[in-house]
Amino acid sequence: MKISELKEKRIIRRPTRQFDEFGYRIYNSFEYDFPYDPTYKGSERERLFAKFIDIILFFLIFFFLFKEMAVISFLYSIPCVMISGSISEWYWGTTLGKTIFKIKVIDDYGNYPGLLLSLKRNFLCLANFWPIFTDYIPPVSHTWENESTQMNFSMNLTNKICKTYTVKENKIQEIRNLLYPSKTKAAQ
Repeated sequence: MKISELKEKRIIRRPTRQFDEFGYRIYNSFEYDFPYDPTYKGSERERLFAKFIDIILFFLIFFFLFKEMAVISFLYSIPCVMISGSISEWYWGTTLGKTIFKIKVIDDYGNYPGLLLSLKRNFLCLANFWPIFTDYIPPVSHTWENESTQMNFSMNLTNKICKTYTVKENKIQEIRNLLYPSKTKAAQ
């Protein structure tokens, strides 16, 4: 089974116009199957900071150890981050920056991505740094806020193309239990 095939059952309660004899509203319950979403809120910001941590490490190595100019050090650090990130995601499922935020990368089967898939992910990461501008209009009750334009980075492009998922470390066991229920029952 794949993560993209997992479904999550949710019961949605909708109010009706009828009331019972005690005056309480009667609700209809509907059960829906939603696609399972292993991601979490705030993942894009954490992934962006994790990538910057990885880049800064190589930048400092080239800048202080090899005495390169700042621009050259930054340019050298980009391919180094892609290659080292690919190898570490393939072997450990994480990079140094992702380790700080307790993030792991898994493929559609719940395993760490293979080397070629990880290389593909890391080369596509350059497209993630294309900013998305959105207009923010505050709610009417927030009179103290001004309308503004916000800049966001979409870090989901690589996951969509490569069919990988960036999840928290503590969620991996839950995902594997959903993917392979027979193995978890046999282990208990």
